[in-house]
Amino acid sequence: MRQRNTRLNVFIYGFIALTVIAGVAVLNAPKILNLLGFHRHYEIPPFDLRGKRALVVTTSHNTLQDLDNPEKATKPTGVAGSEMTIPYYAFLDAGLEVDLASIKGGEIPVDPITFKWPIAAGEDYRFQKDTAAMNKLKSSIPIADIQLEKYDVIFLSGGWGAAYDFEQSKRLAELVTEANARKLVIGSVCHGALGLVNAKDVDGSILVKGRKVTGVTNKQLKDFGIFFTPRHPETELRKANAMFESKTEWLDFFATHVVVDGNLVTGQNQNSSGEASHRILEMVSQKAK
Repeated sequence: MRQRNTRLNVFIYGFIALTVIAGVAVLNAPKILNLLGFHRHYEIPPFDLRGKRALVVTTSHNTLQDLDNPEKATKPTGVAGSEMTIPYYAFLDAGLEVDLASIKGGEIPVDPITFKWPIAAGEDYRFQKDTAAMNKLKSSIPIADIQLEKYDVIFLSGGWGAAYDFEQSKRLAELVTEANARKLVIGSVCHGALGLVNAKDVDGSILVKGRKVTGVTNKQLKDFGIFFTPRHPETELRKANAMFESKTEWLDFFATHVVVDGNLVTGQNQNSSGEASHRILEMVSQKAK
């Protein structure tokens, strides 16, 4: 009987210990992800760029679907929260006025997973509590109405949605082409790089041809098991003869890399949003001198 009670006590205490460990792990999931490399803390130094203006452009596509197999189940998607909110606040806190635009205008779809615990970044929570920011999200400017002479920066946010409407948008290609001709700083992160693929340089050649760029890797897409989207940044940038660069980890989801080439600043994935924004602010600051 005593031996049976001892075994029962060991089982009970073991179960309690495992429950506590699991609970601690769940409660600290964002910190654990951060330690692994997701949304690493990135400190942007202060800038005073009052009088400057930035345009953040997002997708209007809200469904993650396999276009070749329409009978398959779909999921809601859109812009990846932090790929919009981190640059938004980096620019705003530096004194820039920031506008939000999307391919079609109106309410911007946000991938719901990216705006919730444990994936959401601090800027995502700040954005959702920010009445002015949420109003911009609900009534974004259609890119057809954008007048680039107002801006110093154009930033292309990523997310799965951009795979369906960034490279496919003739108007977005025209905007990036004009932004380059006007010598704006052009930034992108993750799938946002698809908006660069069809843009032209001042001589009519492909903008990214022979230039160093980055975006979400094919490996990261395969790590997620989502390779059915119609466009993949690494594939499309390589087709355009860009010099594609990236870093890798055991999962590329935890990697980060930022490339600066002339007026182009590109970030590999969601983890690169902070540094990409910092490099953009440095360039705007240098131009302002």
